Amino acid sequence: MLDVPDYAAFIRANTSFLRPPLVPAIGLHLADEAVPLWHKTEEEMRCIGLPPPFWAFAWAGGQALARYVMDHPSIVNNRSVVDLASGSGIVAIAAAKAGASAVLASDIDSFAAAAIALNAAGNAVPVEVTTADLLASEPSLVDLILVGDLFYEQPLATRLLSWLKVASRRGTDILIGDPFRTYLPVDELDLLATYHVPVSRDLEDSEIRRTSVFRLRTGEIASGADS
Repeated sequence: MLDVPDYAAFIRANTSFLRPPLVPAIGLHLADEAVPLWHKTEEEMRCIGLPPPFWAFAWAGGQALARYVMDHPSIVNNRSVVDLASGSGIVAIAAAKAGASAVLASDIDSFAAAAIALNAAGNAVPVEVTTADLLASEPSLVDLILVGDLFYEQPLATRLLSWLKVASRRGTDILIGDPFRTYLPVDELDLLATYHVPVSRDLEDSEIRRTSVFRLRTGEIASGADS
């Protein structure tokens, strides 16, 4: 495997520094198309079966959550924040820009970790990055957890919701940005805002996705959620 500087060099060579349409105050290293970049990643890593380059796109849920955070800075101001499955880092960067006291961006993909570091530097904000699987251990005591576009697979969604409920019972606020993916637990959430997010047709079935920001309800435990 390549080390972090080589990941960074690959990202610089194969993306452009662009501004997502819903959050133009943030610049990100983004790709034009998913499949060619995915194939190129596998070729240069000499490894088949790498995860898709989620880090190279500004997904609808992340854009909406970043927009909401920047429009409501009191949510993060002087608070410790974890951005879960950060991808490009757009939500973590928004939190840092809005005045969070500390921001941890978590993503198990080493490419994502390098992309987050590059993007944070490009926006001149401090963001700590980890590739640890935070869902594999008890949630840390932080003020706020941000989750952008992560309820797209059932096993992950089930595991994620259970982990978030533990964090919520310990006093952590949970905000979720999501374009109503299949496994979004809407019955567990309170709606905060809705946006119409421009997205790539390479990723979605339309050029605009209706995307909402939600808060996980505190203290409400679904049957079997922590079993």
